[in-house]
Parts: sequence; structure tokens; C-alpha cells
Amino acid sequence: MPRRRSFTSQLYRAARASNNFRAASRGPGAYATRVVRRKVYAKTNGLLGRLLKGLR
Repeated sequence: MPRRRSFTSQLYRAARASNNFRAASRGPGAYATRVVRRKVYAKTNGLLGRLLKGLR
């Protein structure tokens, strides 16, 4: 049986889905921009996290 997601996690997931749908409704360019922006944020945040962890 899978673990139950927290309420906060469910809210964030719903917000992401809503924003994805909203961007998709504005066209493929808007959706692509959102996808690329999220990828870049994930990369930079991961890099920064590893850097800060290395300084500990």
C-alpha cells in the first residue's frame, strides 16, 4: 500500500497541475517556457544545495 501524501504536499501538487494547465491553455510557447524555467530552477537549486552541503 503506498504512503499517504501530506495535505501540504497535495496542495502544492494541485497548484502545479493548475499552473501547468493554465500555461498550456495560453499555448505551446507559454508551456515550454514554464517547463524550461522549472528545469533551470531545479538544476541551480541542486547545484547550490551541493555547494552549501560541501561547506558544512
